[in-house]
Formats: sequence, C-alpha cells, structure tokens
Amino acid sequence: MRFVVNNVPVELVDVAADMTLLRYLRSQQNLMGTKEGCASGDCGACTVLVGRQGADAMVYEAVNACICPLGSLQDCHIVTVEGLTPAPGVMHPVQAAMVECHGSQCGFCTPGFVMSLAGLQLAAGNELAKADEDTQRAAVIDAISGNLCRCTGYRPIIAAGLFVLKEASLKEASLKKTTLKKPAQTARFVQNWVPNAPLAGTGGAPADTHNRNLSDGASGYWQPHTEIELQQLLVEYPHARLVAGGTDLMLEVTQQYKNLPQLIDLNRIESLSEILIGSDEIVLGAAANYSALEKTLAELAPEFVALLKRLGSRQIRNRGTLGGNICNASPIADAPPYLLVMDAELELVNSKGGSRRELLAHFYRNYKQTSLAADEYLARIRIARARLAQPLKLFKITKRYEDDISAVMGAFCWSGATTNEFKIAFGGMAAIPKRASVTEQFLTGSNWCVSGDVDEGILAQACELLRSEFSPLSDVRASAAYRMAMACNLLKKACYEFAAEAFGKVTEARLFHHA
Repeated sequence: MRFVVNNVPVELVDVAADMTLLRYLRSQQNLMGTKEGCASGDCGACTVLVGRQGADAMVYEAVNACICPLGSLQDCHIVTVEGLTPAPGVMHPVQAAMVECHGSQCGFCTPGFVMSLAGLQLAAGNELAKADEDTQRAAVIDAISGNLCRCTGYRPIIAAGLFVLKEASLKEASLKKTTLKKPAQTARFVQNWVPNAPLAGTGGAPADTHNRNLSDGASGYWQPHTEIELQQLLVEYPHARLVAGGTDLMLEVTQQYKNLPQLIDLNRIESLSEILIGSDEIVLGAAANYSALEKTLAELAPEFVALLKRLGSRQIRNRGTLGGNICNASPIADAPPYLLVMDAELELVNSKGGSRRELLAHFYRNYKQTSLAADEYLARIRIARARLAQPLKLFKITKRYEDDISAVMGAFCWSGATTNEFKIAFGGMAAIPKRASVTEQFLTGSNWCVSGDVDEGILAQACELLRSEFSPLSDVRASAAYRMAMACNLLKKACYEFAAEAFGKVTEARLFHHA
C-alpha cells in the first residue's frame, strides 16, 4: 500500500492486516509524539489528522490512531504532531496558542489536543472565524470532546482553541482580555498540502487483485471499490471480517489481543457510503460515517443528530458508521433504539448479488446474534420520510454526559393526538435493542393525554407493563433496579414533553432530571 506520512511518501508490502496506525507510527516511523493512553479511542492521546483528496483540495479529519486500521489509509496523508513543525523553532498556530495560554500540563495528552484543534482550524473556514464567541466555544469543545486531560481543567486549552479561530481584531476579546503575544514565527498548515511525490489514483488497480493493501503471507487486507468486488471477496475469503470505521472491531486487537488476519474494508465502496434523500424515504449507506450523517440530516432528523454528538467524540464520528453500530449487535448501541421507532428497514445483500429487506425489529435474534447470513452484508438502511416528521424524544443515560456508553438509551416516537400511535424502544434493558410492543399498544389504545392534561394513572399502568416486558441486568454501568427506574421515568418524561409541545401548555408534573 502507498500513503504519505508528514509529507514523506511510504510504500508497504509485508505488514499484518490488523496493524493499527498508532503501532505503525511508533514502532516503524519512530514518531513518539502520538501517544497510547487507552487503546480504545476514548482518551484522544493518539489523535492524528488523516487527509483524503477532495474535489479541490485535501480534506483532513482527526482520527484515533490507536483503533484505525493501517490498511484503510491507502492514498491518504497522515499528519502527526511532528508534521506540524516543518522547521526547528517554527510552530503551528495551535501550538503557539497552547504555549501562550499555558494549555499543556504534564504534556502526555497535549499532542492529541493540538491535533484535534489543528483539525478544527482546517475545517473552520471564515464563517466560524467570524462567528460569535458562544458558537466558537461550542465548536472548540466539540473538537476536543474526545481528548481527556487528568492534570487540570480545560479552560486554557479552550482559550487556545478560541484564539486560533479569532481574527486578529477579535483575539483579545475572545480570551476575555488575557494578553497573548503573537508568535514571531508560525507555520501555516495549508488545506491543500499534497504529497511531494503524487500517488496514483485509487481507481486503476487490476480487478483480480481486489485492491489488496496489506499482506504478510496468510493474512490480507482488501479494499474493494465496488459491491461486485466485495461479493467476490466474500466467496474467496469466507472467514474475513468486514471493517468500515473499525471503532468497535479494532478493540478486539487492542483490548482482547486477538489477531484479525483477514479484513475486507468497505470505505472505498461509494454505493455503501451514499446518503440519498428521496421524497418518500431516505436511504443511508451502511458505511456512511456519523460526521457525514450529521451534515446531511441536520434539518431532517435534528434529534438524531443531537444524539450523535453524545454517541462518541469527533474522532469516533469521523470514522464510526451506522452499519457498524447496527451489525455489532450490542444491546447498548445508541442508534438501534432510534432506528427501531423509525421502523427502519435494512437492505441485506449476499455474495451472489441477491438482496432482501428486513425490518430492524426482526434483525436482532439474541445477544450478539442477528439474522445476517455468513455471506451477507448490510448495504443500506431505509427510513420513511413520514416517520421522520413525527414527534420524537431520544434520552441517553450515562455516568458522564459526553463520550460515554449508555446505561439506558430510550427512544420514543408519537404520531400525535389524532392517531395517538406510540413507538417505544430501549437499549441497555435486554440482551438486544428492543421495542416495548405491549406498552406501545396500551398507550396507543388509551387516552393518556386529553387536551394536554396527562393522566398519571394511565402512565403508572404503562410503567407496570414496561416492567413486565424487560428484565435488565446489573453490571458496572448500572444496577437492574436503576435501569428499570430510569426506563419508567424516561417514558413519563417523553409523555409529558409530547403533551406540552402538542397543546402548547406546560403540564404540572413531577418531572425527572436524569436525562
């Protein structure tokens, strides 16, 4: 495979298919600025920028190197913290701001913060640079939401991020009158930074190679460009694992120390990354990452986009995919409860090119078990536009607000007072993400809300039905009793909020502050 590290072209042949970018950078490139903190994409110490050729220039995104498969970076430009300083004594604007704002403490996490803020600076553009401070501050916090520091608070780091976003005339105001010296020398990290030696395009590899990126004998990493190539690979390598973002799969390597000798990467298959907005339905490619979903669905599905910001950090959202969240079949996955109340339909394709459709509600069979056949892959997720227009509530209960795994995830969809159709789904309450079908039917057939007044007696009955439908487990995140109490409280909270919004008045109630 070929790629570029800090403007230096690299060619590799004999490398393990499950080699991570972090392990490669530290062990083979001796680039020690990229740190290993958690090896699970949680702390951000390993953050680097990955650039891919866009329509007019290279487009850079921050990613966690610790769980990024090296083979996925064919024809990409990897930038580490060392690559921000092209000459001795010359600092990138983010580095200079971190120095001036005293944003570094022990220094272990600092390179990751620098890379996350450098990524924000590249993506910001003039619009964000001229925005008000609240907007800028939200952007900075979003950029570093996946970077953890255990030395101190984040105030000076946020100040450094604000500083690099401000125009010269606004710098002093952005830092609340903190005096900052302009560095004598700064290196401009330009968005169209291209490799010294141009790399060949990705479309010219012979079809019979399936664009094999890495190999060390028995192992292999393939990156097909079409679904036909993918289907051929499924026949030739039936035991190969499919990988898109790798944010879950690569934990088997970094946390469980497993070997993944054969991997088939879905990232270069355009049809699996498409997001199509039709008049009757939206079609989401299974390999579309969360960041792409945020941009496309901001107006159509604002509640879901808001949930994505709590699903994972920006680094995770730049690589993680909706298809991976579904097929991982975790009972605490965040997206499936939402998709369940949307009556989402999955398009499953086999190695012969045949396809079938199945409701997500029928896809999950048991813990970590789905209806997906050995030679099938999830291609697309379909949601009716009419469902998107209905009132929706999504509540995620976690130990910390951002970048944490759910203890309980609740999704509630209501058709409105006229038809009164309820749909309810939970994550973290059973061995699979599950609809509360009995409770749904009860609320749909009841007068739980009359002219905005909620009948608490009916809600109490609904909670009793909910208790009969679910038997949650106790684990490190929450006890079974806590999960059950939260599920009932979230159901009540959703009903009170639906009623208030539908009838334009605030109903007096004992609401709950856990969500």
